[in-house]
Amino acid sequence: MTLDRSLKVSRGLISNRSVLSRAERIEKLIREDRWSEEMSPVHLPKVRVQKLSMKKKKKVKKEEEEK
Repeated sequence: MTLDRSLKVSRGLISNRSVLSRAERIEKLIREDRWSEEMSPVHLPKVRVQKLSMKKKKKVKKEEEEK
């Protein structure tokens, strides 16, 4: 059985994940100096996940290129 074209994802598995694993959350807390060895890995504080967005490039005028 084939998969319909409308259901296929063009980017594959490249999309951003909105959830981090426990190990990733602990690593991020360590980098932010919010983790201590006495803390339990069960009830971790919330960690914000940064979503990447592509910024549009500004168009350069021809006059600026000639200079």
